Amino acid sequence: AMAMLGMHFKASSVQGLSNEASSAASRLAPRHHLRISQSSSSAKAMRASCVPQASAQEAPAERKLWGGRFTGKTDPLMEKFNESLPFDRRMWAEDIRGSQAYARATCKAGILTAEEATIIIDGLGKIAEEWKTGKFVIKAGDEDIHTANERRLTELVGAVGGKLHTGRSRNDQVATDTRLWLHGQMQLIRVALHEMLKVAADRSEAEVEVLMPGFTHLQPAMAVRWSHWIMSHASAWQRDDMRLHDLLPRVATLPLGSGALAGNPFGVDRQQIARDLGMVGGVCPNSMDAVSDRDFVMETVFFSSVLMVHLSRWAEDLIIYSSGQFGFVQCSDAYATGSSLMPQKKNPDALELIRGKAGRVAGNLAGVMAVMKGTPTSYNKDFQECWEIMYDTVDTTYDCIRIATGVMSTLKIRPERMLSGLSGDMLATDLAEYLVRKGLPFRETHHISGAAVKLAETRGCTLLELSVQDLQGIHPLFGDDVVESMDFNRSVEMRDTEGGASKRSVLEQIAKMRTYMAAVAAETKQ
Repeated sequence: AMAMLGMHFKASSVQGLSNEASSAASRLAPRHHLRISQSSSSAKAMRASCVPQASAQEAPAERKLWGGRFTGKTDPLMEKFNESLPFDRRMWAEDIRGSQAYARATCKAGILTAEEATIIIDGLGKIAEEWKTGKFVIKAGDEDIHTANERRLTELVGAVGGKLHTGRSRNDQVATDTRLWLHGQMQLIRVALHEMLKVAADRSEAEVEVLMPGFTHLQPAMAVRWSHWIMSHASAWQRDDMRLHDLLPRVATLPLGSGALAGNPFGVDRQQIARDLGMVGGVCPNSMDAVSDRDFVMETVFFSSVLMVHLSRWAEDLIIYSSGQFGFVQCSDAYATGSSLMPQKKNPDALELIRGKAGRVAGNLAGVMAVMKGTPTSYNKDFQECWEIMYDTVDTTYDCIRIATGVMSTLKIRPERMLSGLSGDMLATDLAEYLVRKGLPFRETHHISGAAVKLAETRGCTLLELSVQDLQGIHPLFGDDVVESMDFNRSVEMRDTEGGASKRSVLEQIAKMRTYMAAVAAETKQ
């Protein structure tokens, strides 16, 4: 249609991309800026390519990896539409690692000589250094990270570089790169998650004496310990860590050697490649499934969605507890902002953003499943749409864990406000249990305690302000010792079963969490 209108599109020149550090230490820093800069630059490039330009003679196109079949030129808009380098360049290190491992495998299989393999492996090492130092120059025709690295390899080592791709397809190459990258990122997320669990356990132990109201339906229910509340969320995060532990081997499974879909014709040792790359899950058992499978991306986004739901619920509690009506906690200045109009405001922005970002990650789960659901067997270009979802999910999850850890580490609690939030009616269950110990059925004592609550409401007083005589007027089994039951500390200490709110039980929960963490650390070292 554009040709019929006499319009031509002028391809945008591709600029050199900024340095992206590969060390784990640099990855531990929040990475919102990566996502924002990539998205904005990609959007600007797309908009620029959509502007009709005057007819101009196009320069000869660079030869593409798949170009032998094609004689016509690609529409520049299609170039932009098709390319993935603006985001998959994040996998440059993994692409090089995978290529080096494949070069060793093809050498062992007799496709490359030892000298050729050394030349290719060393050349790839030089490319890695260029990426690390920000000297790698993107050129027109570099539609993805694989094309860019192979083009540069040929520039450095000559025609022998063209042997690297023997028996390999971008279908198994991209799946390998993605798995390697994602496995590394999920290990970083797990380190951050463990740090958050450690902070939760340490804080719970230090503040175990503090009592607070417990809520159901957001209504005052029973007295609990502040540490019991912290450990309730830590228990959910522990389940998240267990899910991640189970997921990692399925991510670290090797597709390389599957070719485009039917397998590799040169007898490369896939098990050795898996060992070489640290793929603890072994090799994908079926070559068609290997290039078709994006379950590991969907599972990762599912894991992140559940974790983000847990962080969102934790954040929601603290948003409520930090409000003026509650005043149980106060966020550090490092994780709060003010109002542009109202000087008195201190807004828990970090917590609200965690709550909001949980919605976006949940949307990513629906998005990645929608991308995959209609694709036929084997590789399809639709899969490219999974990457930006994956990158966003990984970045968001990691950042939110780190922010949550910072909030929890610096949060100020106000025990006196928590104690003032305890009301007499929260001992109604204890009153019923007092009569149970006198031999009455709980269903009967429940109604008796309810009558006491009603009496207090009628008189405009609290349950604690009713006298023994008032209670005896409701049921004769109330004795003078009922006063002992009407105590918040006693109420909490009576919940002494495993997992309960008593001091002993909470300390036991903390000890179990630390035992779990020690076992995980020992397993990781192995």
